[in-house]
Amino acid sequence: MKKARDFDIRQLIVPLTLLIVFWVIAVLFWQLKENIFFLFNFGYIGTSIAVGLGIYQILPKKKKLWGRRLAQFLVGTYMLIFLGIILKENIQIEGFFVYLLAGIFSGSTIHYLVAKLAGPVIFHRGWCGWSCWTAMILDLLPYRRNKSGRLSRKWENLRYVHFTLSLILVLVLWYGFDYRDHSPIFTPMVWLLVGNTAYYIIGITLAYTLKDNRAFCKYVCPIPVLQKITSRFSMLKVEGSAEKCTECGACEKMCPMDIQISQYTQSHQRVLSTECILCIECVDVCAKDALKISFGFDFGKRELLNRKVS
Repeated sequence: MKKARDFDIRQLIVPLTLLIVFWVIAVLFWQLKENIFFLFNFGYIGTSIAVGLGIYQILPKKKKLWGRRLAQFLVGTYMLIFLGIILKENIQIEGFFVYLLAGIFSGSTIHYLVAKLAGPVIFHRGWCGWSCWTAMILDLLPYRRNKSGRLSRKWENLRYVHFTLSLILVLVLWYGFDYRDHSPIFTPMVWLLVGNTAYYIIGITLAYTLKDNRAFCKYVCPIPVLQKITSRFSMLKVEGSAEKCTECGACEKMCPMDIQISQYTQSHQRVLSTECILCIECVDVCAKDALKISFGFDFGKRELLNRKVS
């Protein structure tokens, strides 16, 4: 009989695949842009995620979380400190809008196009689960999720309001006040410090108020507005076996995004919700090994979420 902690090379298929994908992207951008920075940038990010995911797969269940935490901090601190503070890249979403208006194909622009738009076609919203510099702090707070479920759907509209206001702000500054990226007032460093400080304050406040570490991600963060467009087609999704599933509900209690995972499983569908951040905690907690990450081609349009009863 196979022991629970026996190593299986198949556990490394997903991390190795992601590693290859990121290094292919790294080499392509290096050659196209003739700038070795892109080789380092995407190579580092891909390696960090692959190492974290590989460690997660190998470690025993009670220690798996350290693999994801490692990936979060390796990528999150790199983005925030190295790209943002040292290289002075405007990595806030407002910076993405500014660079698009300026026609600048910078590191920030490429980051958003690859990680937030094109990337989810392959690895879903895995960026939110494994690499986000805001979530790497929020996930350290004491609340995994609110046991009562999500707030009503209308609260999720705040993310679209946030996205729209950010875009309007940039457009007003750009066309109304002739703002450019070298402006002495709104420098990339100002955007970074002001934006991230606001994100952390709002995120931590919401986490303690709603007793939900990921409340900011569910209701306020503007990034899912982009990710949810392409993550519907993601090739990597959580897949369940209806034959093995006992509908014990453990996966749903563990899911930080309040997804009705067992409902997808019983319907013989992969988890099609665009709220999935591919954190794999549901896979880890399943006592019957009914869940796994799989490659496939399907279209996610069913949003089955646990919500608070009014």
